[in-house]
Amino acid sequence: MARNGRVMKLNRKSVISYNRSKVKVARLKQFMKEGEDKMLETKNYQFWFCTGSQDLYGDECLAHVAEHSQKIVEELNASGNLPYEVVWKPTLITNELIRKTFNEANMDENCAGVITWMHTFSPAKSWILGLQEYRKPLLHLHTQFNREIPYDTIDMDFMNENQAAHGDREYGHIFSRLGMERKVVMGYWADADVQEKIGSWMRTAVGVIESSHIRVMRIADNMRNVAVTEGDKVEAQIKFGWEVDAYPVNEIAAAVEEVSKGDIDVLVEEYYDKYEILLEGRDEKEFREHVAVQAGIEIGFERFLAEKNYQAIVTHFGDLGSLKQLPGLAIQRLMEKGYGFGGDAGLRSNLFAFP
Repeated sequence: MARNGRVMKLNRKSVISYNRSKVKVARLKQFMKEGEDKMLETKNYQFWFCTGSQDLYGDECLAHVAEHSQKIVEELNASGNLPYEVVWKPTLITNELIRKTFNEANMDENCAGVITWMHTFSPAKSWILGLQEYRKPLLHLHTQFNREIPYDTIDMDFMNENQAAHGDREYGHIFSRLGMERKVVMGYWADADVQEKIGSWMRTAVGVIESSHIRVMRIADNMRNVAVTEGDKVEAQIKFGWEVDAYPVNEIAAAVEEVSKGDIDVLVEEYYDKYEILLEGRDEKEFREHVAVQAGIEIGFERFLAEKNYQAIVTHFGDLGSLKQLPGLAIQRLMEKGYGFGGDAGLRSNLFAFP
């Protein structure tokens, strides 16, 4: 193929067959702009920053603890190394406040995890109940407020106020006693490499939170005699929180049949504007009719997913029901919009195939 005076080679992987080789669409040129109204809604997740201390050293010490932790949060947010906002929370010094804060984090839909730091020595028994009731990702930031120890001016007040080396070890000990999983990031909080580790954990934490409430629509359930498709829906929900529901293929096909010709024609025009179509000797009119079938499937599937509040879909070619084609281009378009997909009734691949 020649374009702008240059010869371009087709990548075979970019040519996709639909309707059992009747339709081939080459995704050679894809526009980058996609309407936000066609994408799955994403949340503006936040991460809470909780600092541990105690009231043994007086109000002035606690005021410094709050001031220091607020400064850390401000600079973390300004660093440009974190993908999500960090939200400062008041200093935690009692069993009741720790438990209350962690349960509030559990209930806050925008909170994807908690970052904890022990500024002074915080008796770890105070954290047991709150940690046991906490249900989201947790990061233990093992750091200290000052980069250097002021050897020339250090006194007992400074040592009482800055006991992260002691408090963080006490805090880590209770995690081990409880057998709880957590992420530990160690180093000076203002260093870029430490911030990048926090940012990497944030992305993983959001993945965990999103996965915990994914709803999967499984069309025609499993594929007969194929072992890897025999997923355990109950175990998937117990272990990961994945809600998996099977629907008869013709129930979804009915949603496709309800799509109007006008809506299909509009989407077909979008296809032809967005992709370079290779006819490869086929009749143009017949080819366009096949493409229109994919447009109807895309619209029907997406409406069904949106109406039933599913974020992922599983299909297989063993049961098409009244569908006229395999949902090829339609599925790729749905993945582009943020839906997960598992082919051949593959439940596990579905949850890991988010675009």
